[in-house]
Formats: sequence, structure tokens, C-alpha cells
Amino acid sequence: MSQSTSASIDTTLAWLASFRLRVLFRTAFFLLALATLVMTVYVLQEEKQRSYDNYQQSFAKTKEQIAAQLRHPSGQLALLNPSDDAAPTPPLHPVLLPFSAIDFDDQSKVRNAVEMTGCLVQYPHYGSLCVAIGSNPWAGGFIYAAGTFASTALVPHAMGDKYLDTAHRVRVEVKMRGQTYRWIAPFETPAQSGNPQREGVRGRFTGYVDIGTRDYTNARTVRDFRGWVWQGANCINALTPGNAAQAEDCEKKSFFSLRLPVDVLRDALFQKEKPVWPPTDLNDMQVRVEVLPPGDGAALFDSNAEGAVAPFSLGDLRAQLLAGETLRIRKNGQTAAADLVRLSGSEAAAAESSPLLTRLIRRLPVDSYDAPIELTEDVATPLGNYTIQLQGDARSVNKSLSVVATRLSWFVAAMLLAIALAWLVIEIGIIRRIARLTKRSTQLSKTVKTTVGLDQFDLADLRGSDELGILANCLNDLLRRVKEDAEREQIRAEQEKDMWHAVGHEIMSPLQSLMVLHNTDADPSLRYIHRMQQAVRILYGSASPSEAFQSTTLAVQTVEINSFLHNIAANSASVGLSDVQYLDGSDAVLVRAEEYALEDVVTHILRNAERYRAPGSAITLALETTETDATITVHNTGAHIATTLIDQIFEYGVSDQVESGANGNRGQGLFVAKTYMAKMGGTIAARNDGDGVSLVLGLQRVGGGR
Repeated sequence: MSQSTSASIDTTLAWLASFRLRVLFRTAFFLLALATLVMTVYVLQEEKQRSYDNYQQSFAKTKEQIAAQLRHPSGQLALLNPSDDAAPTPPLHPVLLPFSAIDFDDQSKVRNAVEMTGCLVQYPHYGSLCVAIGSNPWAGGFIYAAGTFASTALVPHAMGDKYLDTAHRVRVEVKMRGQTYRWIAPFETPAQSGNPQREGVRGRFTGYVDIGTRDYTNARTVRDFRGWVWQGANCINALTPGNAAQAEDCEKKSFFSLRLPVDVLRDALFQKEKPVWPPTDLNDMQVRVEVLPPGDGAALFDSNAEGAVAPFSLGDLRAQLLAGETLRIRKNGQTAAADLVRLSGSEAAAAESSPLLTRLIRRLPVDSYDAPIELTEDVATPLGNYTIQLQGDARSVNKSLSVVATRLSWFVAAMLLAIALAWLVIEIGIIRRIARLTKRSTQLSKTVKTTVGLDQFDLADLRGSDELGILANCLNDLLRRVKEDAEREQIRAEQEKDMWHAVGHEIMSPLQSLMVLHNTDADPSLRYIHRMQQAVRILYGSASPSEAFQSTTLAVQTVEINSFLHNIAANSASVGLSDVQYLDGSDAVLVRAEEYALEDVVTHILRNAERYRAPGSAITLALETTETDATITVHNTGAHIATTLIDQIFEYGVSDQVESGANGNRGQGLFVAKTYMAKMGGTIAARNDGDGVSLVLGLQRVGGGR
């Protein structure tokens, strides 16, 4: 291989090596972003497969739970008494029990029957009531009512007492088919009873037809009305130990059972036509049960009271259904259109989902996916069999997964954004700067030959063939030669330039005055000589003009401002300021100021007004006084100060003139004026008037206070 070919290859490799860091960084960030996206899609696919498997298992479990719930007596009660209302509203109507009848004389049997079926409607303060009929019409046309209430010790009705309101009693009202049945049943105890404190109280409710009066003399009991009550021995609330009186008056829970004879139902059983059972107007029947205390007090229990909590109904099964699932229940032997109930899972609250993610999730392949799916089950009841049909759509998983993925997509987007920002910062802040400095450093290293200083900056350990190595090599050559000396010379040159320009600026005005005035003791030129000396003293030996003015100490004294302004206006022509007019009177006004500094302030303002006033217009001085202050207004006709500059014109170096420094205008005069006014305890401000600009000086009068 020839030397030229070898050199060419080395040159090419060196050129490729100079891009190595850029390629490495960009490839690393690209692969990191790609890995994040691939990981996200893989997780979505896994979650979709897992969600489908869980959905099918959950769907089968939901069907089994619903079937088991409907096979329970409480579920059979809901099947036999389908209702569109989630909760019944008083007055109550009888429900059809899955039992042929209730043994209302046995507390255990009747309690088990109503509690197992769950037909009890719950009321506040330990109240409950179940109103029902049996599934066998030949058991008799009776309505059963059983429930609980809380009261103190039950007061029995004395045998032979014509007044029933001296005892606890039950009042029952039944409305059906245009007729109303009313009974009143006082509490009576048997002749022999056990120990009430240990066993509680057992008695019966003897039924009478409610005539609406107190006097029931010669009233006959209703033979088929039967009722029993069992009051527990334990108090509902905790008692204080040893308090016997409290034990007698405490509230106890009572359970009662009633059998109500309804003539309309019994007569329908003995007609020629086969009786329809359950009655078709069962939901139109209204039953009200009240438990009354002795006397005229409020009812202890009222089935029409507010706050009733409905028992289990078929509508409660909706809570077990997911979005997209439908539950249909129909009685066997009926057409499919005659559904007993049709429930659909409530749609989840409208959550935001990304259409892009929804389409992506829909396209992700999964195994064992069939949609829609359907499961059926039969439930047997005393009045026939019912078919449960549960339909689901596994595709609803896509929607729920899309909602979750949309929420989590912000984290993925944040990760990608963080990767992009990191790449952008490195690209702009490092890679691009390295490339730019590499190119410039390569050129500078070939042209800069002076080697002075910076021997302590040794970057030899960073040399190499990549971008950082080239940068370190160039900086090692360049920084040692020029940086420190160039910065030192530039700082020194700037300081000297600022100092001499400042001194020239302050001496220029007094020197111009000296050129036109006669040099005698009685001549006003002496004032300008003093001003020149003061300016030199202020600026001499200071690091910068602004520091010099700010560190100046003024000897504030008393100045008669009226004659001072007259003198300024009279001598203005001598210093090149024509047509300066003072508009005030001749009264003497004493203020606190330093005479030479105040003259510098007014002169700076007049020269500023001279530059901007309209040709041929006058500059006016006006004096206004109060008890404590004297205000000097210098006004010139001309252009207004720009809005963006009006708050900055008193800062050092601010000027609206191009090349102001070359023309002797360094933006220094108004800064000096503001500094001097502050040291004299005064103020200065600028404002735009209708035809020009006014600068306002405020001074303290002698003898006044702020």
C-alpha cells in the first residue's frame, strides 16, 4: 500500500472520528426513545391479554353469583315480585312470598320466614315491617304483616275495659279494590306468664273493627284477626349498673306477627272460575300498620313514615354488571319479548380516551378472544322456573383499557419529552457548541502565534481524535496566548476612556464660559472657574464617573432661589444658551442647596433643553412655592420624550442620540443632575406637556419640613 493511500485512509478515519461523539449521543437517545415506545406497546398487549382473561373469569363468576342470589329466598322474593322502582315508597303493598303460608303463631318460624326472604322494609329507630301473602291460594285469603318496633314495657289491656287506648295497640288499615278495612288491636297478656325480666313479655293483639272512638262497649272481636307480639327482656341501650328504675323504663325491641282477614280475597277463592293467584292488583293494594302507645301520644311505629329502606329487588343486580353487560330474566313458557327484567351495566363516567390509543389497542393481537359472550342459568320457584341470560362483550375491555392507557400515556409522553429535552440540551448546549468551537479553534490555532501567560492551564490530558480532544488541543494552544492579556488590556482601555471622557465632559462647559468672559475678580467668570475646579476634584482618582458622582459630598447651605434663577437667566447667553426666560417675581425665597452643584444641575437641564427645543422657541424657568417646598420647572417646546425612555433618562449612559459618545453626549448630564438633587435633599422628574417637555426640580425651603 502506497504512502498516499495510507495517508488518505488515516485522514478519512480522523475525519470520521471527529463525528464520533455526535453519532454516539444521537444514536443513544434514538434507541432510548424507541425502547420506551416498544416497551409501552408490549405492556399494552400484555395488559389486554390479561384483561380479556380476567373479564371472562369475572363474567362467569358474576353469572354464578347472580344465580345463587336468586335461588336464595330473598332472590325468589324479588323474582316473584318484580318492581321497576329501586325502592318502594310508602304506603306498602303486599308481596308474594316463596312459601305457601306463614305460621304466624310461632315466633321462630315467622321470624325466619321474613328474615330469610328479606321482605322486611327497614325504618328508623329499630322499626321494620313485611307485608305479604302466601304462594298457595288455598291457605286462605289472608295478608300477613310481621315486623319490629321499639318501646318501653308493653302496657296490656285489662279484660272488660271498654277503653282500648289505655294500652299499647296496633292499628291496621288495608285499601284494595275500592274498599277499606280498619282494625284496632290492643295488647293483651295471657293469664299465666313467665318472668318478664328473664324471658321477656309474650302476648297477643286482639282485633276489633276500628270504629274511630274510645268506647268499645259491647264490641266484638274479629275472629279471623290474629296477632302476636314478643318483647325482649334486654334493653336496647346500655344501662347504668344497679339502676333498677332505669331498667323498668328502658326501651326494648318487640317482634309482632299479624294475620289480616280480607273478605275480598277469601270470596274470590270460592267462585266458579279458577282463582288467579297472585292477584293481578297486588301492587295496587295499600297496607298501613301503626303501633300506638297508651293515651294519645305519637305512634311508636308507622309504616307510612319517611326514611324507609327498601329490601332487595331485581334492580339491585345492576350494581354487579359491568359496562357492556346485559342481564335478562324471563319466566319459562313466555316469549323472549316478555322479559321479566332487563338490566344493563351502567356506563362508567365519561372519561377521556385517546382515539389513537383506542385504535392501537383494538389492533393488538390476543389469544382466546370471542365476542360477544353469553351464559344462561335456570332458577326454580314455587310458581315456575325462570331463565337468567347474561350477555357480555369482551370488547368493552378495549374501552376501559384505553381510558387507563390514556391516563398513563402522560407518563410515557413525559418520559419521551424528558429524553427529547435531554437530547436537545446536549445537542444545542454541548454538541453544537463543540462542533462550532472545533471549527473556530482549528482556524485560530493556525493563525495565533503569540505565546504569553496561561501556562497553568494544561489540557493535554483531554487531547484525542474526537470532538472533545480537538477542542482541548485548540484551547490548550489558544487560551495560553491571548485570553488574560486581552482582557486586562481591554479593561484598562475602557477605564481610561471612561475617565477622560468624563473629565472632558465636566470641564467643557466651564472652559466655554471662560473663553467669552473677562478674567477679572468682579467678572462672573470666577463662578465657572470654581465649577471647573469642583468637577476636577470630583472626578479625579475615581474608578468610574458614576462612582465619582455618587460618592461626592456636598456642603448644603442656604440659597436665595429667586435671585439665583434671575442670575441664571441673565447670564445664559454668555454660555451659548439663548432666549432663556425666568417667569417669576422678585420675592426672596430661601432653599436648602449647594450653589455650585445647583448651578450644574440647572445648566445640564438647560443644555438638554437646548438640544431638543424647537428652533426659535424660548426656554422658560418658573418658580412655584409652598410653605415647605420650592418647585423649579424648566420647559422647552419640542418633541416629547419617548415613553420607553421617560423612566430611564436619569440613568447613567442613557441617550437617544446615535454615536452620542463621539459628539460629547455620554448620557451623563441628567444622571449628574439627579445625583446632586438627591444629595441636596431634593427631587427631579420629567414629564411630557402639551407642546413640549418639562423637567421639575423640588427643593426644601429653609424653615420648612417634609
